[in-house]
Amino acid sequence: MRKLFYLLLIVLLCSHDLYIKMGNYFLQPNQEATLSLYNGTFEKSENTIARDRMLDASVIALGERLTIAPGQWKDQDTTITQLTFNTGEAGTYVAGVSTKARNIELTAEKFNSYLEHDGVLDMLEQRKRDSVLDEDAVESYEKHVKAIYQVGETKTNDWSAVLGYPIEFVPQANPYEKYSGEKLEVQLLLDGKPLSDQLVYANFLKGPHAHTHNASNHGHGHDGESHSHNLPHSDEGHGHSHKSKKEESHTHTSGQQLRTDDQGRVLVNLPEDGIYYLRTIYMTRATDSDELTHRSKWATLTFEVSHKHGPDTHTHDHDHDHNLPTWVFILGSLLIIGLLFLIFRRRN
Repeated sequence: MRKLFYLLLIVLLCSHDLYIKMGNYFLQPNQEATLSLYNGTFEKSENTIARDRMLDASVIALGERLTIAPGQWKDQDTTITQLTFNTGEAGTYVAGVSTKARNIELTAEKFNSYLEHDGVLDMLEQRKRDSVLDEDAVESYEKHVKAIYQVGETKTNDWSAVLGYPIEFVPQANPYEKYSGEKLEVQLLLDGKPLSDQLVYANFLKGPHAHTHNASNHGHGHDGESHSHNLPHSDEGHGHSHKSKKEESHTHTSGQQLRTDDQGRVLVNLPEDGIYYLRTIYMTRATDSDELTHRSKWATLTFEVSHKHGPDTHTHDHDHDHNLPTWVFILGSLLIIGLLFLIFRRRN
């Protein structure tokens, strides 16, 4: 019974990143599409988001900011909050969601474990330096997330929109004018100003436009895996379940570990076709509060990258699919020549 109690306690105190996720970030004009809020990991959502938690939900479209009303969201079972919408005109679009702060109380052991697994390493090191690893924590945390998607062929400047969230990623170039094998510079803003010396994690999954070059697929190590962690921040009181030791060993820090420069910028490698996601947690000690020990602001950004088409790159020329192989023509020609030789020989 005691083991069951601790297992349930762990499940209720799980770490949840928040992402705006789409099955396809390359869409057609006036197409019906679905935008999903994944509250858990990028690969698996564990619970929905209450509407009263949303401070802002909006889309930047063709220079105009459109508010997403609470009633437009629908819950899929108890795990994913979704918005079904019409894409409208061609352009590069931005969607964003910002949530209210919530408090959570954690024992010293659970707080230290969360800092390690979620990559809040600077705060963990500070606790070590201050010799306070044995101190419990009361943390106020809030989440601010964005996604950029492309409708049709026309590229617009909406990708550069700053939503004014307490913390947010802003790309310095249109992600849909970047291709696999290139790099994308992204700036991190805190209260509208560049945030320097901040850890940022970037990773990707193969998307619907991913390219297979050989039997090995150049596969990304986390395709098809779902992560589980014994950590805090279950936003609606639901947690991850434990599937295997392999899953428990995963952290939220897989992929590229980057640190912002003095202008709050990081350079993200885009090695393959896929859906890319950036995440960071900015945490400070709450020295001005009797109730709180820490405050944290979480940010994520998602977008998709495809390969470039051109004379020196791989192209999707499907004409050859309908043509016969060269050896068939050669064999057919030889048969025709042989048949003509027999006909002339009989006549002679």
